[in-house]
Amino acid sequence: MGKNIVIVGLGLIGGSLAKALRMYTEHTVTGIDVSPDVLEKAFSEGAIHRIGTPDSLREADLVFLCIYPDAAVSFIGEYGNLLPKGCLVADTCGIKGEICRRMPPLAEKFGFTFVGCHPMAGKEKNGFSASEAELFQGASFILVPCGAPKEAVEELSSLAMQLGFGQTVITTPDHHDQMIAYTSQLPHVLACAYVMSPQCPQHNGFSAGSYRDVSRVARINEVLWTELFLDNAEHLTEELDLLIENISSIRNAVAENRRDDLRALLRKGRLIKEELGE
Repeated sequence: MGKNIVIVGLGLIGGSLAKALRMYTEHTVTGIDVSPDVLEKAFSEGAIHRIGTPDSLREADLVFLCIYPDAAVSFIGEYGNLLPKGCLVADTCGIKGEICRRMPPLAEKFGFTFVGCHPMAGKEKNGFSASEAELFQGASFILVPCGAPKEAVEELSSLAMQLGFGQTVITTPDHHDQMIAYTSQLPHVLACAYVMSPQCPQHNGFSAGSYRDVSRVARINEVLWTELFLDNAEHLTEELDLLIENISSIRNAVAENRRDDLRALLRKGRLIKEELGE
């Protein structure tokens, strides 16, 4: 029997979840968004069954919060009293420490179950117009239980596999944020710093795969990523310090014409990638 699923925020992730739910499941999907135009577009394209309002939460079996971390907490703080007892609430935020600290007290207050989630999928473009039902094919779906019962975690894990995710990973908020600082946030910092070179506007005709690979994620949503970076400041700063140290080692070897040291540093990087089989 299908469930009533409410998606709050129909951007890239929320819109893609809605489309994937429509394509791969029999659940009823209701969309809530601050933009009436987005809601009309989602409805007209068949991404959602219904255009919702906060009052739609009264009939929800599962709610996906696909909005910024602070906005997700504020939304539940304001409308959590509308949720049925036992309703399952999941977020899709890229950082878990802060939201997993603030959401469980609200779950206890209002009687819902909260599980932190992070679909490891994305694109350079944002918004509903960039969303697609197959965005999650083969991707990793991270689950951060935050004290939720096993059956709630299993329900979301099963749903993720229905939507095309390749695997689910269960972890803690701190380990999640430590790893995301390295695998996601650091590359975005690197890309932004890289394209700030005065040579960037002149790259056409001189660039190929290397330029594209490094610069790709510089097309960043600066409002969202500022919040994510600052919410994960400790872990991200640690990774930045290490990156700066490694870059400085290579820079100094080049500047001082230390051929053997430079060769050793480059060899170390190559061997790490080869040992990972990538």
